[in-house]
Amino acid sequence: MNYGRTYNFSAGPAMMPEPVLEEIRDEMMNYRGSGMCVMEMSHRSKVFQQIVDEAEADLRALMNIPDNYKVLFMQGGATLQFAAIPWNLMKNGKAVYIETGAWSKKAIAEAKKYGEVIVAASSKDRNFSYIPDVSDLDIPEDADYVYICENETIHGLTYQQLPNTKGHILVSDQSSMFLSKPCNVADYGMIYAGVQKNVGPAGMSVIIIREDLIREDLDPKMPVYMRYDIQAANGSMYNTPNCWAIYCCGKVFHYLREIGGLEEMARRNEEKAKILYDFLDSSKMFRGTVEKKDRSLMNVPFVTESAELDAEVVKATKAAGYDNLKGHKSVGGLRASIYNAMPKEGVVALVEFLKKFEAEYNK
Repeated sequence: MNYGRTYNFSAGPAMMPEPVLEEIRDEMMNYRGSGMCVMEMSHRSKVFQQIVDEAEADLRALMNIPDNYKVLFMQGGATLQFAAIPWNLMKNGKAVYIETGAWSKKAIAEAKKYGEVIVAASSKDRNFSYIPDVSDLDIPEDADYVYICENETIHGLTYQQLPNTKGHILVSDQSSMFLSKPCNVADYGMIYAGVQKNVGPAGMSVIIIREDLIREDLDPKMPVYMRYDIQAANGSMYNTPNCWAIYCCGKVFHYLREIGGLEEMARRNEEKAKILYDFLDSSKMFRGTVEKKDRSLMNVPFVTESAELDAEVVKATKAAGYDNLKGHKSVGGLRASIYNAMPKEGVVALVEFLKKFEAEYNK
């Protein structure tokens, strides 16, 4: 059915799969005979507990999450975790961070409030256009964890190989790549993701954390909501959670399982990204800003020869019905976020439009 929907290339909140939106629509007024919408439902009710349990079970199956990992649904988005992570995990007051773009930079600034932060590698020298060598980092023995932003939303780069943490816990912000490809959860101590980019509506993060990292000997001044031990002990229900986001994300987890899981999602994402990158590599007007080996499948930043022409392209794409292609205000240029729910047809249509724009501009 044609709903008059646009191809939304926003970095988040972003597109959701249409079959999921249709299912949500059909259950909006009366969820499975409960007589109410999920937004109206008590989080203490049996029917909502079933929603939470199904969401977690589908996510565990989708990612093959080992039994010794807890899944938490926490409000506040990924930014809240910039503080929660050091507060919960800094036992020795020291952590190693790798700086690869705007979001790892913000995480570093926040973590410095809670302990010593060692930036073991950075790609700041070339405006975050590559992932630095992480095969032999200088990691102090007493470092509590090594932190990465595995996919930088603004700068459009991603890790092809995880860092050699030399036996230390790896913590990864997967916000803009979560569930875009298979992931071996056991390689990490903790994975977290703000859901509004690739899974559901804004206002929640999914945290996947190994049980032995959940501590009770925490700073007594720490806000109770931010304590992983409290969240885990209460099944993410210490207070009223983001019920609507849990419900919507659960739908997406189930949908991903039905289409063939993360292997199939990765195949689709690689196919979509290749169409756009092949165009950028052959274009004389447009060029990608990230080294080829480190390009993201999710966020594709690109530029023309000038900021003025960039602005002209953005204006033209908007007029043509392609939304949110303006690059982040901190870097400028253009950016197409092509998350899981962006159909291949959307990427093909964008490339055709950019080809036409280039041809007409060069007449």
